[in-house]
Amino acid sequence: MTGITRRLFNTALGSAVAVGGLSTGILGTWTTPAQAQQGGASVVTVATIGEPPTLDPVGTTSDLVSIITQHMFETLFTFDGDWKLAPLVASALPQVSADGKTYTIPLRSGVTFHDGSTVTVDDVVASLDHWTKASPRGKTVAPLVESIAAKGTDAVVIALKEPFAPLTALLAMNNGAAAIVPKSVIDGPGALKSLIGTGPYKLLEHKPDQYIRLVRHDGYASPAGTPSGYAGSRKAVIGEVRFVPVPNAATRVSGVLAGQYQFADSLPAETLPRIKDAAGVKPVIVKPFGFPLMIMNTRTGVMANQKVRQAVLAALEPNDMLLAGLGDPAFVQAEGSIYAQGTPYYDAASAKAYADHAAGKAADLLKAAGYKGEPIRIMTSVQYEFLYKMSMVAQAQLEMAGFKVDLQVLDWATLLQRRGDDKGWDAFFTYHTFVPEPSLITVLNPSYPGWWDSQAKREALAAFNREMDPAARKAKWVTLQTLFYSEVPSVKVGEFYNLAASSDKLTGYTPTPWPFFWNTDLKG
Repeated sequence: MTGITRRLFNTALGSAVAVGGLSTGILGTWTTPAQAQQGGASVVTVATIGEPPTLDPVGTTSDLVSIITQHMFETLFTFDGDWKLAPLVASALPQVSADGKTYTIPLRSGVTFHDGSTVTVDDVVASLDHWTKASPRGKTVAPLVESIAAKGTDAVVIALKEPFAPLTALLAMNNGAAAIVPKSVIDGPGALKSLIGTGPYKLLEHKPDQYIRLVRHDGYASPAGTPSGYAGSRKAVIGEVRFVPVPNAATRVSGVLAGQYQFADSLPAETLPRIKDAAGVKPVIVKPFGFPLMIMNTRTGVMANQKVRQAVLAALEPNDMLLAGLGDPAFVQAEGSIYAQGTPYYDAASAKAYADHAAGKAADLLKAAGYKGEPIRIMTSVQYEFLYKMSMVAQAQLEMAGFKVDLQVLDWATLLQRRGDDKGWDAFFTYHTFVPEPSLITVLNPSYPGWWDSQAKREALAAFNREMDPAARKAKWVTLQTLFYSEVPSVKVGEFYNLAASSDKLTGYTPTPWPFFWNTDLKG
């Protein structure tokens, strides 16, 4: 599973839709790389699917945010090209006590923030404490934390109440991130007061709906080692990385083909031949990549009824949704196991309900649930057009089974904001991508919108997280996936693959879960 990319790939089948007031007319307003030199520093312009709702990396698990913020903020650990943990702000992997409850984390010396100050152990302790209060991932850890404290001036000790195997992987994630920031910018569990990190790039300018400009942090202290995935040496060769929100997929394609953008994310699968045949551009294809999800509100409303959620699963035909959304069968796979074949946590038997779909079965479940025709409010967005197309197929299939569906089409930033209100929706479409540790899957987090938190799931997840032996963890994961298909907090639609495009002048780019542009350069 090396080289897996976390970027969404938009499958707009030739349509051009602008939503939420985001401009799709920016093509032509940007200079080419040769024209955009500032003091001899090259500029890479990256077209993303839209305007991020925030640039604070701690409080959200949005990939649109982490694509950008991973350049600005760093965590104690990260993942290499084989998805193994590696130190980042830390100087080495943690020393874990024999009982699995104490993690001693040594820190690299000489790491500096963007304001020129040196990272201290007090900054790290404050950052980790903030993460446990503000991050959906950190809140997963918080109930188990006995203390977070400095050990001298160059190490941090995290003491747990019980063993928790996913801790280091959670600390390595770059969304909902345990970002290391100055203690002075932390003000309670809310957003950071200033966007100051330790990354190879720092924020220069943000004009919402127009661009985000990141410039090289000349005081950056890189970790050592050969670059591998996110690990190893990081060098800001490019002087400026400019992220431009381009919600129209056709505009992203046209822009990268015209040389307006040096990288364009989330492109329609059917544009692959056009990209392959274009001079000066190369496709970036990553497979496997991730899985679309229909997340359901298990806390309030009609979806809080487990039988109603089971009826949704029975009513949906995943293969139809995949083909409608992505068009090309070479880019999809109907797979119910949350972890695909070839991964350590793959298990087909506990995902049998994925293929057990029929309108008649769904109707029977709805009758047993006492469903009275209440509208099912489903949020979707055309910015991720393949999700939008899947949601339209889902609407038709659900209505055939007897549901009444209110499909609400929103811009992505509004959807992200609205999903936090448990009374404002019943389901929404999103996606997840491969993560090496199952506890990193957001739907397992009871604080993630959808709020799956049954007693059985809580006990199964706790048992899985306490288990340190890999073989025993696999068996406990099967228990969790069995519950996933019984309680149905979400519907996994299947597997899908990612298409992006890069200028052939952009050198050193490595496909990864979230595109990054350190260690890259522009030639010519």
